[in-house]
Amino acid sequence: MRSLFAPLAALALVALAPAPAIAHHQHPRYHEPAPIGALVGVDVIDRDTGQVAPVYAHGGEYWLAGTPGHRYAVRLRNLGGERVLAVLSVDGVNAVSGQTASAQQTGYVLGPWQQTEVAGWRKSLHDIAQFEFTDLPDSYAARTGRPANVGVIGVAVFRERVRDWYGHEDAISKQEAPAASAPRAAAEASRDAAGGAVGSRRAQPQLGAIAPPASPKLGTGHGAREWSQARQVAFERDSATPFAVVALRYDSESNLLAMGVIPPPWRPRHPHSQPQQPEPFPVGFVPDPRW
Repeated sequence: MRSLFAPLAALALVALAPAPAIAHHQHPRYHEPAPIGALVGVDVIDRDTGQVAPVYAHGGEYWLAGTPGHRYAVRLRNLGGERVLAVLSVDGVNAVSGQTASAQQTGYVLGPWQQTEVAGWRKSLHDIAQFEFTDLPDSYAARTGRPANVGVIGVAVFRERVRDWYGHEDAISKQEAPAASAPRAAAEASRDAAGGAVGSRRAQPQLGAIAPPASPKLGTGHGAREWSQARQVAFERDSATPFAVVALRYDSESNLLAMGVIPPPWRPRHPHSQPQQPEPFPVGFVPDPRW
């Protein structure tokens, strides 16, 4: 019988109830975007509007716009038929343990084809503190002395070594996996410094120049408590390093417009918006004079 605590083994928390249903209203300019990521799709839902946030590709990175004061959830979708572990960080903080984030920490476990909506910082097996967009100084990371990585949602995805579980619940790992070897850890650190590989650990983002923001930077606050029951299960990673790392950067819409991440809206020119320029050969016949 294989030991439950073999190398790379981890305990995990399982949500006992599905995430609350959210009405998905289609934005007039966008269809619901396909989730970003390999093996696990990742997208963000504004819980106050029910809309899935459009994702913008810019400079080799992925961005989305948040609305200050709005609650949000990170939706994780298992795109395959095997159980996986998704280690979720928000603003450089592990969303389950509250530790400064590392891919080797605790994370959500998804059954085959399962999806879940993570709506807050886990406080216990019974409740969470809601994710809500707020100004950087009021973010949870800044208020706990860790403002350096505010503005990014990250997901590190692991495959399971032992694939003999066929339940219908998602989970959160509790124990940390062994550290990666020095060369692999150095490569991983280099990748993280560049913004994280998206979709595959072999993908390297190309960073582009970004103008200063137009208004205060956005972060994620520690919102109101909400019931969210969970229990622990076991999960054994097949590797000390993640199969894929997804990075979704975010800020306010005004800041993303100022940085050139969101293209300015197209507006048809009104015929009287600019003075008419004289034409040397206007087409037409001589009109009657005005009296």
